[in-house]
Amino acid sequence: MTGELNGSLNMIGYGLAAIGPGIGIGLIFAAYIAGVARQPEAQSRLQSIAILGFALAEALAIIGIALAFVLS
Repeated sequence: MTGELNGSLNMIGYGLAAIGPGIGIGLIFAAYIAGVARQPEAQSRLQSIAILGFALAEALAIIGIALAFVLS
C-alpha cells in the first residue's frame, strides 16, 4: 500500500531552509549587543556591520522563498 503525498514539498524545504538565516540573524545581533555592551563608543561602527550582516542573511531567506515558488 503506497501513500500519496499531496501538496508541495518545496514549501517544506523552504521552511527547513529558513532556519539557517533565522539562526544567523540571531547570532549577528547577539554579537552586536555583546560588542556594544563591552565598548559603547564603538556602537556606530558595529551597527553598520550588523545591518550589513542582517541584510546578507535575510537575502538568503528571500532567495530561498523565491526559489520555492519558482520551482513549485
